[in-house]
Amino acid sequence: MPDQKYHITVAPRASYVPEQSDAESDRYAFAYTITITNTGDVPAQLISRHWVITDANNLVQEVKGQGVVGAQPKLRPGESFEYTSGSVLTTPVGTMRGAYQMVAEDGTRFDASIPEFTLSVPRVLH
Repeated sequence: MPDQKYHITVAPRASYVPEQSDAESDRYAFAYTITITNTGDVPAQLISRHWVITDANNLVQEVKGQGVVGAQPKLRPGESFEYTSGSVLTTPVGTMRGAYQMVAEDGTRFDASIPEFTLSVPRVLH
């Protein structure tokens, strides 16, 4: 059984943002909301993020940075932090995945993996 002392659950949701998109210019905007929950036994702080964004042409962008939306939330066991951000692709479909780098209250560093999720323009059936 893996060590549950250091455990963060990440739940992503994504949606298409038509008012910020322009298909003729190959610009497809997406919003995503991430809920980060400390499902472990010790308080931990989100320090940085690493995203891998892949479009339908297999073009990969990697994004690394401090915190999320300007915050480095500290989560006690059972606490959640939710934020919304966005991404722009040149194709109508893509994926995002990655990891958050965490530091527990006792100084232990660990990664919280972000499960891969799909960015997709909704298809209208006629």
